[in-house]
Amino acid sequence: MQLEQFNYDNKIVRDFGIATIVWGIIGMSVGLLIACQLIWPEMNFFNQYTTFGRIRPLHTNAVIFAFVGNAIFMGVYYSMQRVLKARMFSDVLGKIHFWGWQLIIVASAITLPLGLTTSHEYAEMEWPIDVAITIIWVVFGINMFGTIIKRRERHMYVAVWFYIATFVTVAVLHIVNSIQLPVGIWKSFYVYAGVQDALVQWWYGHNAVAFFLTTPFLGMMYYFLPKMANRPVYSYKLSILHFWSLIFIYIWAGPHHLLYTSLPGWVQSLGVVFSIMLIAPSWGGMINGLLTLRGAWDKVRTEPTLKFMVVALTSYGMATFEGPMLSLKQVNAIAHFTDWIVAHVHIGALGWNGFMTFAILYWLLPRIYKTQLYSKKLANIHFWIGTLGILFYAIPMYWAAVVQGLMWKEFTPEGVLKYPNFLATTLEILPMHMMRALGGALYLTGVIIMTYNLVKTMKSGKLVANEAAEAPSLAPSVVNERSQHRRLERKPILFMVLALIAILIGGIVEMIPTFTIQSNIPTISSVKPYTALELQGRDLYIREGCVNCHTQTIRPFRSETARYGEYSKAGEFVYDMPFLWGSKRTGPDLHRIGGKYPNKWHFDHMLDPTITSPGSIMPSYSWLIGQKLDNSTLVAKMNAMRILGVPYSNEDVGGAVASAEQQAEYIVKELATNQVTVKSDREIIALIAYLQRLGTDIKAGPKKEKSTQVVQD
Repeated sequence: MQLEQFNYDNKIVRDFGIATIVWGIIGMSVGLLIACQLIWPEMNFFNQYTTFGRIRPLHTNAVIFAFVGNAIFMGVYYSMQRVLKARMFSDVLGKIHFWGWQLIIVASAITLPLGLTTSHEYAEMEWPIDVAITIIWVVFGINMFGTIIKRRERHMYVAVWFYIATFVTVAVLHIVNSIQLPVGIWKSFYVYAGVQDALVQWWYGHNAVAFFLTTPFLGMMYYFLPKMANRPVYSYKLSILHFWSLIFIYIWAGPHHLLYTSLPGWVQSLGVVFSIMLIAPSWGGMINGLLTLRGAWDKVRTEPTLKFMVVALTSYGMATFEGPMLSLKQVNAIAHFTDWIVAHVHIGALGWNGFMTFAILYWLLPRIYKTQLYSKKLANIHFWIGTLGILFYAIPMYWAAVVQGLMWKEFTPEGVLKYPNFLATTLEILPMHMMRALGGALYLTGVIIMTYNLVKTMKSGKLVANEAAEAPSLAPSVVNERSQHRRLERKPILFMVLALIAILIGGIVEMIPTFTIQSNIPTISSVKPYTALELQGRDLYIREGCVNCHTQTIRPFRSETARYGEYSKAGEFVYDMPFLWGSKRTGPDLHRIGGKYPNKWHFDHMLDPTITSPGSIMPSYSWLIGQKLDNSTLVAKMNAMRILGVPYSNEDVGGAVASAEQQAEYIVKELATNQVTVKSDREIIALIAYLQRLGTDIKAGPKKEKSTQVVQD
């Protein structure tokens, strides 16, 4: 059989590898900074561009899309060429993909601290960046499928299955979650509102974790782990079961992020059921990986790459067990909104994604530079420092979560909250947050050691940009395969279509009834649209990232209704675009904050939170008092909201600016009676207007009616 000569493109792999390291250090450094800000608020630097609320999404996006994203492309471009026996389809598309992705990251790194955000978790970038992501993702897809089509290996290896599922699912998630109506170049409104927006966001948010942080890494695990161990994958049949069950079940589980909210109960129940079912395929993948190392445990003791892989797989198993457990309502009632969620996410990010990325970098870069790793000793030091970092990070966060959950729900023998002041809990867990910051510093130290090690490694060798290879051409098949799946592995387009169908079913079943059945989102006649000034204040709330610390949904628990007021109803959010329910309570819930305190309290709280809350870790927002409110786009905003179904009249839109000024003057006069002098055109006035509106559209019902619907803790 005649062999064809060709070359593997290692330059694109090297480029993504270097980007992985650089963005990893940047993203983790920002993470360490925000961890310190939750202990020492002065580390917000009293600067509006470096507050926790603004740079927390910078950290999450830098780690997910910059560090992990570049690692995915590094691993995919390296492994795909070798399992398909073909150079990537187009070098030009590879370069466009690389530089386009880096420009998207830079654009995000600039706009997020500026407060240009949609507030959707893991999708905070505004619509021009969303469009750019779509274009670059299509470029990646063309390059990937072009390579699959011109392959010299007839059957697609299991890693390629996961890459295909990643591409099609992320494309669907991104497009559906990014449907927005632009108002300007850096402002838009989601077309979904309230409960529907929450469902779409967490369908996206949960499955972004599933299909960006999980499936491509499983594909890389199936390629790199056998290579590192010099052992075949434990079970081909288990890999088939793992793949199809995982991609079908995962897509249903998003609603478990919204338990005890005003999301329809049947959707919450579906999320719980499929979350529990997820244990089986997830652990199937972990077991397949760990059993691949059978007979190679002596090598694990000596090879740092395999040490990283073992901890990565263990972290994957822990995180994918913990997720279903958190979806049980009894567990969720205690753990949700606490630091347990932070610990859970970071077990996956630091252990699964981080450690597997480090293993691949240590294994891959010496090979494409045709040299040896500079120092195994430094790699082992990195492993132990990184492992300690994970433990020092996660264990205190679990501890803090238990403290939070119990303190929030504790009542005295007289039947009143023992800790009515939310700040008491915050101050109690500060030592655990200090330990968390230490863990983050250790983990980052390990990454810096790795960087030094890999730089020395690359300097000791020379990049083989075009690695020579040979393989027989893909001849027409004459073999009648017994396995249906083996036949399917020859048909990439059919494979992609079937994967697409598998991931669409869950989303369709959960979302279409929620969007089309009116009774799922009952209206409340007393709920009215925001006034012009309140709408401006809401945009300021979004700009400052308040949703990163405060929730706006009160669950029907005795402890929460006693602390915050009447539990939240679906009909209260019909004009909220986007929804702002949040996912973590670093501060108290704000859904019923309206009317609870006078305007002066809010003014003082933004000027210096310690005036109203001694010991607060919230930063000062003093610039709101000095900065002038921009009303130039107010009419356009209200017109956009009207297009999206908010019942603003022509008079409301046409007189928006005058109405905002009139309401602002009223607030300023009220502040003046309390010896506060401030101009009516300042941003602080709009934010006060919004906060004073929250939760005031409905009144608490009679005690008898309320007690039948509130869950006893």
